[in-house]
Amino acid sequence: MDFELSEEHRMLKDLVARFVRDELMPLEAGVMAREADGRGLGLAPEDQARLDKKAHELGLFGLDAPEDVGGSDLPMLAMVGVEEEIGRTVTPYTLPPDSPNLRMLMQTVDERQRVAYLAPYVAGETVSAIGISEPGAGSDPAGMQTRAVRDGEDWVINGRKIWISRADHADFTILMAVTDTEKRARGGISAFLVDKGTPGFNVLRRIPMIGGAYTYEIALEDCRVEGWKLLGQEGAGFAPMQTRLGTRRIQMAAWSVGMAQRALDMVVEYAPQRKTFGAPLSERQAIQFWVAEAATKIHATRLMTYDCAWKLDQGRDVRNEISMIKWYATEMAYETVDRSMQTFGAMGMTKELPLSLMQAKLRTMRIYDGPTEIHKWVVARNLLGTRR
Repeated sequence: MDFELSEEHRMLKDLVARFVRDELMPLEAGVMAREADGRGLGLAPEDQARLDKKAHELGLFGLDAPEDVGGSDLPMLAMVGVEEEIGRTVTPYTLPPDSPNLRMLMQTVDERQRVAYLAPYVAGETVSAIGISEPGAGSDPAGMQTRAVRDGEDWVINGRKIWISRADHADFTILMAVTDTEKRARGGISAFLVDKGTPGFNVLRRIPMIGGAYTYEIALEDCRVEGWKLLGQEGAGFAPMQTRLGTRRIQMAAWSVGMAQRALDMVVEYAPQRKTFGAPLSERQAIQFWVAEAATKIHATRLMTYDCAWKLDQGRDVRNEISMIKWYATEMAYETVDRSMQTFGAMGMTKELPLSLMQAKLRTMRIYDGPTEIHKWVVARNLLGTRR
């Protein structure tokens, strides 16, 4: 049993760590200032372009994409190390392309879609979004009401989606819809590729989220999609959707480790310097216990996440493990960041430190892609055999 990354994957993790340190960290002050001024969490276009150019030069595009479309075909195990390093910064940057949608496309595209959608996505030429949740169906996709009905060679989609990131500017959206109202999640949900500007794809509103982020609500009104843009097989959209969700959940666990590690590092650096009542904070038992507990829980979470990724790469069923790490990692990191904010006192309450943005991101992550309570229920249901 080997608990170390291979030399190749360790070198990649170190490369991403340097990219974060040299390229992303210096942008944090500007990111925090814009968010504090109410201008949202984002990058200036020139910064986005420069980062893309640098990441491409370093060979950091398409890390887990197939080689035949320009990717490096790296396993999930390697990507955990990459995402942990990305998680250490509050600068909102994703190494193209975003892995969850990528892996869903990899599982489903036919040759025409591979050329038209997957290859440009891997090359960083396009941006994607995904529409799953609905106003009345969030954690229960089986309750989905958006319908797709055949009309000749095409499909016509009607319904509503919510909490979609990038819906306003994504070049295409992977849209989930019911194609068989009797089967639903058991063979009646399909996925479609809907291009930006398609008639009937209407962005209704931008929803401000905590931490300066935004999501969108969209309405589909007789939205006509060409038949060849059915992604995968009709009625077989649920399984690849779960691949997409599982990938994001592992990614979130790795981000959580990165955020928690940075918050702990900040405490370890600050506590010996700050004196209260004549003694450094580092000599206070409360702080010492927080440091010890955080270090232990980060170590446990990191091992759990690598274990899940390794099993996934081996083709094993990791539904339990994914649910375990998704809830445990986000809750662990939220607690660690919160205690770091407490250690910094009034300064920890400001928007001059990255802690507030970390806390906001983690607070949303405890909800997105399945809230903590749902994942605990999934694990318990699987172990107790209470699945209906």
